[in-house]
Amino acid sequence: MIKKKKQINYSGFTLLEMLVVLLIISVLILLFVPNLSKHKAGVDKKGNEAIVKIVETQIDLYVMEKNQTPTVEQLLKEEYITKEQYEKYQASEK
Repeated sequence: MIKKKKQINYSGFTLLEMLVVLLIISVLILLFVPNLSKHKAGVDKKGNEAIVKIVETQIDLYVMEKNQTPTVEQLLKEEYITKEQYEKYQASEK
């Protein structure tokens, strides 16, 4: 008796196809990562500018309510601004 070999059909990707896909993904990552870091710097700058405007607005509010010009520490103490806003404002003033 002669035994017949069973023919097995694999459906999937070859190693070469997987390498090509990885190469394409790597190139795309190399193109987009520098752009993301540039955008992050721009967003941080705009965020700091917004914090400065918020603190200045709170100073105006304080003046309207109490007829005194406060320090930033007074605004923090009386909870016109948060601690995070205070720290970012101090960092942007330097």
